[in-house]
Amino acid sequence: MLLIYILIAVVLVNTGYYLLFSKFSFLKPPQKTQTQLFPVSVIVCAKNEADNLRQNIPLWLAQNHPNFELILINDASIDETKEVIESFAEKSDKIHTVNIENNEAFWSNKKYSLTLGIKRAVHQRLLFTDADCRPASDNWLREMAGSFTNEKQLVLGYGPYEKKKGFLNALIRYETLLAAVQYFSYALAGIPYMGVGRNLGYTSQLFYDNRGFMSHMNIPSGDDDLFVNEAATKENTAICTHPDAFTISVPKKNFKDWFRQKRRHVTTARHYNPKHQAMLGLYYFSTLLFWIILIPSLLFIDLKISISIILFRFLMQYIFVGAATKNLKERDLFPFLPFLELFLVFFQLSIFITNSISKPKRWK
Repeated sequence: MLLIYILIAVVLVNTGYYLLFSKFSFLKPPQKTQTQLFPVSVIVCAKNEADNLRQNIPLWLAQNHPNFELILINDASIDETKEVIESFAEKSDKIHTVNIENNEAFWSNKKYSLTLGIKRAVHQRLLFTDADCRPASDNWLREMAGSFTNEKQLVLGYGPYEKKKGFLNALIRYETLLAAVQYFSYALAGIPYMGVGRNLGYTSQLFYDNRGFMSHMNIPSGDDDLFVNEAATKENTAICTHPDAFTISVPKKNFKDWFRQKRRHVTTARHYNPKHQAMLGLYYFSTLLFWIILIPSLLFIDLKISISIILFRFLMQYIFVGAATKNLKERDLFPFLPFLELFLVFFQLSIFITNSISKPKRWK
């Protein structure tokens, strides 16, 4: 009997989170287009990104927005990044540059470089992306900048990965989708807790009011999610999920590189507000526990009862997470949601175990 109570409790917790996700999954698109477009500064920090910059700078410059500048930061690169930035700057008065160099007494990090870029910005509203991210359309900047209002000083966007063949690509895109469903849903519920630097906007006033990155400057990562976790509130946060506002990145090509990347993200999440850690931890633990007890439930509980409970849980997943696959243009993942979740939850478990054994201080 204990097992059936545990199964029911776990499924109820899962269902509670799915109902929370409905705030985003069934979100109706806005009926009115933002008519006021504030001037905006686009800030890109690049470290050894010469090839990506050659490809993406023209896309950023071609954005359909009447008043923006592009601030390109060379973060102590050892390739041709600096030369590429300077060559484009010579041809466009929209581009302004910041050059960071390492020396024996000081070694730069991304947060320091971004801080200098923010100080260089002319406009109050700032939009951030990465050098390897291309905008999904010429209206990316218009859509993201149009989400700012006098009250909304922080805008959360979506940064999916390119669709390619293979299971790893599907898993990476599913993890990205699930993370977005969570941070969009929490923001809509008035509990914003993170954003992604691939597509994120906030005002310089919000940055300075929160003393920039000072509270977590010693942490190598987290220039995006840790800042949002500290600065975002129910009143000052907006989301922008129009497909034209996506930024698209190239995913990792092997499990080893992706594993290393996700280890860094998990380590950063340990510095979230304790309330946010508890909410995210309960979701993960309940999902993990569901998969652990699934087989025992089928073996030791009346089959009709266990199958009914399990199918109900999968139905909730397909309804609420499945709807999000449509909103975020990842519909090809829909048939495989339970299988992707199964692999992801144990992949994440392996990351937790690895991080508990070895905790790198510096990520590359």
